[in-house]
Amino acid sequence: MPEWIHSDAPVPYDEALAFMEARVDAIARGEADEAIWLLEHPPLYTAGTSAHREDLLWPDRFPVYQARRGGQYTYHGPGQRVVYAMLDLNRHGKDVRRFVQAMEGWVIAALAEFNVRGEIRDGRVGVWVTRPERPLGADGSVAEDKIAAIGVKMRHWVSYHGLSINVEPDLSHFAGIVPCGIRDHGVTSLVDLGLPVTLEDVDAALMRTYERFFGPEPAAGTPFAA
Repeated sequence: MPEWIHSDAPVPYDEALAFMEARVDAIARGEADEAIWLLEHPPLYTAGTSAHREDLLWPDRFPVYQARRGGQYTYHGPGQRVVYAMLDLNRHGKDVRRFVQAMEGWVIAALAEFNVRGEIRDGRVGVWVTRPERPLGADGSVAEDKIAAIGVKMRHWVSYHGLSINVEPDLSHFAGIVPCGIRDHGVTSLVDLGLPVTLEDVDAALMRTYERFFGPEPAAGTPFAA
């Protein structure tokens, strides 16, 4: 099992990035255990390696950081559970695609603990929920909102960055960017869906479901199962 690290106060982004990079190097050298870091950030935007400048709609609203991970623009802030996964793919299998699929499955399993059905969509990163109570789209499709973002990077085959789940962030803060470059869908949170869920509740769900995807014997049907 990895070391589980909890930070109660919001962590500045540059401090988090420096910690992750140092920990990843130590894991690669065999000098530190794998780690899962549960934290919040103060309000900020991050730009992944595929970010487009025109998707930063409100550049002066919050600080913008170069994230050094894949993906485009994302928002982080209070009420959002950020999960940085520093895991050694030399042990979990050197397959980035399977790793990302396992991360998606982990989020979906954690959301299911609250009877929320998270889903994956081709061509759209992250985890989504349908909103049948809203008007249908122009093409007759059911409205969908993003509830979790995923973006990882590898160094020496050790992962860092990870995922974020919207628990109770200020959803208006997402208006300063085009989240992950996707313009035709919205963003939601567990509280926005009407669930009285706390960050601590989400932490417990993540810890309960972790081994199903990344334990020594992943459950049948998960990406890393034999």
